[in-house]
Amino acid sequence: MESSGATKLQDSSLQNPVDQGSNAALNRPRRRTQTSGELQSQPTNLRVARPQVLEAKHVVKAYRKNNHEVPVLRGCDFEAASGQMTAILGQSGSGKSTLLHLLGTLDVPDSGEISYAGQRIDNLSRRERDKFRNAQLGMIFQFYHLLPELTALQNVLIPLLIREGVLSYFGRRKEIRGQAVELLERVGLGHRIHHKPREMSGGEMQRAAIARALISEPELLLADEPTGNLDRENGDSILRLLRELNSESDLTIVMVTHDESIAQRCDAIVHLEDGRVVEQTRC
Repeated sequence: MESSGATKLQDSSLQNPVDQGSNAALNRPRRRTQTSGELQSQPTNLRVARPQVLEAKHVVKAYRKNNHEVPVLRGCDFEAASGQMTAILGQSGSGKSTLLHLLGTLDVPDSGEISYAGQRIDNLSRRERDKFRNAQLGMIFQFYHLLPELTALQNVLIPLLIREGVLSYFGRRKEIRGQAVELLERVGLGHRIHHKPREMSGGEMQRAAIARALISEPELLLADEPTGNLDRENGDSILRLLRELNSESDLTIVMVTHDESIAQRCDAIVHLEDGRVVEQTRC
């Protein structure tokens, strides 16, 4: 390395959206997935450059506990190159999940700046942050966060239903459903489309969560310890899937982990200790 409770829904007609939205995701040109032959024929050291980049400058974040301020991030600088997999590596309590939540606009920093594709996102209103996440980001978590009463297919459809709204959804439900089925098949869950989370293994639930995160075709995927609740075999299969998605779709991925062997499978590593970035390396 080199330093440097949800309403019950039907498969055929999902109901009760949380909010209305635009058709941006479905109208966005879909990325062309390359075949394995095409991938093998390309030089391994070349990657098409994209303008999108995620960056944090001098980010500070603290929380209050029992009337005391607890500092978590102490002036973090961070950058994720477009089209690459970047790991945020650190031990428990280092601030890595807090940093990921700030990058994903789930929270805002006390000071400092966060930008995506050259635009500030830390100073957006709550509504603007919600729209940004729906349009640009996909997120996966250690504990999946699937709705237990819904099937894998229904869970994957939820983000588009929320954003598109009931009228748009019903007008295009065949197309939307086909897109979700295709994505579940892509992540290896074609045989589990109508299964609920309790009927799936941990690895299968994480694959469903990945499909849900990708249904809106985001440019950026944030993953918080995506293998932390899995055994080694399932964890390894999830890492291979993420790398395939990154390589075939040029998807930018930022992943939090405490495991250095996992981090070394990424393109770059940001080392976090006690709320500070102490080293950035490329693999």
